[in-house]
Amino acid sequence: MFPKRTKLGGTVLNQIIVSKSDLTLQAAPIEPSWVLQGHPQARNRLISKSRDGTAFTLLWECTAGVFNWRYDLDETIHVMQGEATIADTGGVRRIKAGDLVFFPAGSAATWTVDRYIRKVAFFRQALPGPIAILAKGWERLSHAVRRKR
Repeated sequence: MFPKRTKLGGTVLNQIIVSKSDLTLQAAPIEPSWVLQGHPQARNRLISKSRDGTAFTLLWECTAGVFNWRYDLDETIHVMQGEATIADTGGVRRIKAGDLVFFPAGSAATWTVDRYIRKVAFFRQALPGPIAILAKGWERLSHAVRRKR
């Protein structure tokens, strides 16, 4: 029996989705008011989405330019190709292929892409305060029970 194909361009092995990282991406223009310099052209493609819709994964790439970016969701990226400079109120950092970066929901950064960058981005919806406290309590309780076994 052959694995099933997904609408997202991957294959499904029971519940696991396997995708290639060289998929063709679709245009995903940067908000024009965020562009500070140049004409950066961004493209992306949805790779996976959790059943509850609170987490998803994108491939994303962008050509040269300088732009602001605001993060509405927690975002963890792995830079696959190229490099860029990211700046926030705490300073400036060069990122390149192989680097991992976390942007918490509510943060903002200025990106400077000299030529090109490609990343895989993992997004997670942050839980509202009271629910986050309950989730942390549940995790601690579960961990304590597992430890006693």
